[in-house]
Amino acid sequence: MSKIFRMPWFAALLGWCVLIYLLSAQSHLPGMDGFPGQDKLMHMTAYAIMAWLFWRAFLPLLPLRTASALMRLAVAAVVFCMLYGLSDEWHQSFVAGRMADGMDWLADTLGALWVSAGYYRWCQRHGPV
Repeated sequence: MSKIFRMPWFAALLGWCVLIYLLSAQSHLPGMDGFPGQDKLMHMTAYAIMAWLFWRAFLPLLPLRTASALMRLAVAAVVFCMLYGLSDEWHQSFVAGRMADGMDWLADTLGALWVSAGYYRWCQRHGPV
């Protein structure tokens, strides 16, 4: 796959990270009081999307799509999301009206794990998309 086709996925991943950062900089997000646990669901969803974008951006860079290469990509996606989630929680600790929450970070990690495990299994069964 040529570099021109990979660039939109890298741009989307970067844009998603920027969006999360900007949302985290707000002291209150409207519409987050809908039901108990809604914030955790939003965290899981946001980081599941981040993991999917990571896969889409980096999968074409794998020279061989072996099971071990796909597993390394899955681990890299989860670690990337975990570290970004950790930095996001740290960032929120400096925002008035917000606080760092380990359960939010856990939800981030679970969202990334869910997508990475699913994408890994998909690639093993059907080949990379």
